[in-house]
Amino acid sequence: MATITKKELIDRISESTQAKRVIVKKIIQTFLDEMIDELARDNRLEFRDFGVFETRTRSSRIAQNPKTLERVQVPPKRSVKFKMGRLMREKLAAPAPAPEKS
Repeated sequence: MATITKKELIDRISESTQAKRVIVKKIIQTFLDEMIDELARDNRLEFRDFGVFETRTRSSRIAQNPKTLERVQVPPKRSVKFKMGRLMREKLAAPAPAPEKS
């Protein structure tokens, strides 16, 4: 499994759209910043056929340190949940392509 970085995505988009790399980078970073801001406001982000991002709050709980057996209070925590959309679900259900040899 390969790791694709933001830089690589910017290069691919810039190449396929013939747009300047600097402009593509600014657009992608602005998009990501807006997503973070909206999720921080507890707003739900829905992208048709791609998926839905929404925040979930885990309630506080009491946990136990396995080493000392001391009980500790774990504060509530917010996290982001992602639910796949139709197109992504269909693409991921298809067999994975064979890995490329370098």
